Amino acid sequence: MSDTETKSFLRPGKIITLVLLAALVYLAALVIWVPAGWLWQQASARVALPKQVQVQQVSGRLWDGAAGLVVAGYPARLDWRLGWPSLSGLSLPIAVSLASSESLVEGNVTIGWPARAEVNARGRLAVAEFEDLIRRSGGAMIEGDVTVDRLHLVWADNRVSRAEGIGRWAGGQVSWPMGGQTGQAQFPPMQANLDTTQGGVALTVSEQGGDGPAADASVLWNGMMELRVYKRMVDLAGQPWSDSASPGDVVFRVRQPLLPGAG
Repeated sequence: MSDTETKSFLRPGKIITLVLLAALVYLAALVIWVPAGWLWQQASARVALPKQVQVQQVSGRLWDGAAGLVVAGYPARLDWRLGWPSLSGLSLPIAVSLASSESLVEGNVTIGWPARAEVNARGRLAVAEFEDLIRRSGGAMIEGDVTVDRLHLVWADNRVSRAEGIGRWAGGQVSWPMGGQTGQAQFPPMQANLDTTQGGVALTVSEQGGDGPAADASVLWNGMMELRVYKRMVDLAGQPWSDSASPGDVVFRVRQPLLPGAG
């Protein structure tokens, strides 16, 4: 009888497999158990946030956590929960919600490789919560809430490459600055549609079931913004205007840089 060749238990292939399994277990433990606050402390110096956004507190874990924010002076809470990554699609889904004292936006963010992100969200905005900000900017104030039925954004090539959405307002009183006075009017239910244009994104405001836009705004990739108000908006506000003008005529137009130095 010939002696059976003794095989080593720790062959090179098995060693490599065990090392890979140990690395995967270690990475999984990091994702599940590492404190999100500790991670933010390590990364905050390398993350460039807009000046209007401040992170005050981070809690929970990387897999499921929350952050206290201040956005343009308004306190808010961001909650997130990571889904299972897709190796075939090189993407990571994240369920998120952003809540202020009276408003809530929630949905899903999918982060892809390389440098791509996709957002699908819905929510409700309590306009009265932001009255001070609206008044300071000289905008019109509406009563009630704005419902965001759908918001779809895609970030690629270092810009928003796609923007689609729809929002609704049930109607009511609208007030706006008018010289040294305040104008007021009762408006019907309105809706806003967000879409992608060749040079940027466009927001169109119209009466629900109406025949055309009451106002629209375009934000171009070069940072310029153009706002147009149609006579249809003047009619909705019950303001006097020339009888020779049709509802689709532009009665007010402004074009200005949204960011300093744009043009």
